Amino acid sequence: MPAGIAPEIYIAIAVVVLIALIGFVGRRRKPPERTDVDTGPIPKVEPEPRATTAEAPGAEAPPVAAPPVEVEAPKPSLRDRLTKSRRFLSDRLANAFGRAPDEETWEDVEAALIQADVGVEAATKITEDLKSEARERRITTAGEVRGLLAEELVSLFDTETDRALTFAPQKPTVWMVLGVNGTGKTTTIGKLAADLTGRDRKVSLAAADTFRAAADEQLQIWADRAGAELVKHQPGADPGAVAYDALQHARAREMDVLIVDTAGRLHTKTPLMDELAKIRRVIEKEGKVTEALLVIDATAGQNGLVQAREFAEAAGVTGVVLTKLDGTAKGGIALAIERTLGIPIKLVGVGEGLQDLEPFDPKTFVDALLS
Repeated sequence: MPAGIAPEIYIAIAVVVLIALIGFVGRRRKPPERTDVDTGPIPKVEPEPRATTAEAPGAEAPPVAAPPVEVEAPKPSLRDRLTKSRRFLSDRLANAFGRAPDEETWEDVEAALIQADVGVEAATKITEDLKSEARERRITTAGEVRGLLAEELVSLFDTETDRALTFAPQKPTVWMVLGVNGTGKTTTIGKLAADLTGRDRKVSLAAADTFRAAADEQLQIWADRAGAELVKHQPGADPGAVAYDALQHARAREMDVLIVDTAGRLHTKTPLMDELAKIRRVIEKEGKVTEALLVIDATAGQNGLVQAREFAEAAGVTGVVLTKLDGTAKGGIALAIERTLGIPIKLVGVGEGLQDLEPFDPKTFVDALLS
């Protein structure tokens, strides 16, 4: 302790420091002031229900939303498919149907039919018949002329003939499909096969077009799509041998239908028609060809008639499949085929899909053209 300072002073200082420390600590521990506002009890928070994968016994299951129903688009009508031909013909008949019938009316009708590929001879006959019938019935309006034209066009077809494809009484039914390359022959075979397998028939295809490059590969694709079997040989093999083996295969497997593809052009010295006749003879030594269907491209116009004549003489054509009818503006070729050749059109191709092969009905066809 330094000299000269009394002990009492030190004691006083110590007391003052102690009192200050006690006051500071007291202030820090002072409880919060109370409020007069009553906040009430703390609300009880209910926990969210837990998601479970299984419902309790007896509990009603929550409703399950039904999956959206896929609505299949309606199939286009033949009228819609023949838009090009319908517009082509209606444009050319506009003058004829825009006034009461007179000599100019018949000239317009004849010109329109010729341009629609009905053929000159057929168009002339139709027009003469129309004039005669109009006089007899005393027709005076354009609407009546249109109706009369429809009747006349339908009459050019054999409406009594059976256009259904023929099946043999014993398995397998054999159909040959003929036609030059590019007419849609292989596509037609694929559509036929798809239609048959869709009706629970067992179908086999014979790749007897052994001369066209990759013809068997193209046919294999259609066979796979249609659910049919395919019998083929090496490229360049004898078509008759392919047809024979395919027939034996179809019999052994109890197939319902055998469809034989044939060449549309040959790369040998053998004429095409002789080769087709040979295939038919080979098959008919073991069975019977119930249909020889000639595929004609509707866009080929009058050239299709020349082809049809040659095939009909060589292979005994029983019916025509008119393809690409949706892609031509000259649907009148259908009239020319039946009137000139006397071979019924049995099917028409109106698209590239498996379902785009339809039975041919003369009245439906004419109505679609003139509507």
